[in-house]
Amino acid sequence: MTKLKLGPIADDKPVKITIELPAALHRDLTAYASVLAHETGQPTADPIKLIIPMLERFIATDRGFAKARRSAG
Repeated sequence: MTKLKLGPIADDKPVKITIELPAALHRDLTAYASVLAHETGQPTADPIKLIIPMLERFIATDRGFAKARRSAG
């Protein structure tokens, strides 16, 4: 089984955003959504719904950001 950084995507109230993605990034998000669905046994999520948990995970694990945030506070 593949070890992905994301787990199941919570079914949450949608938030409307506007963003332009490079086509290659959208293809990667679509592929990631498919692999995630296979790994979790859930239906394939809209790839756009992956952006928020990916950003949250990135920020939560960025040690440089955490250190700078502590220093600024």
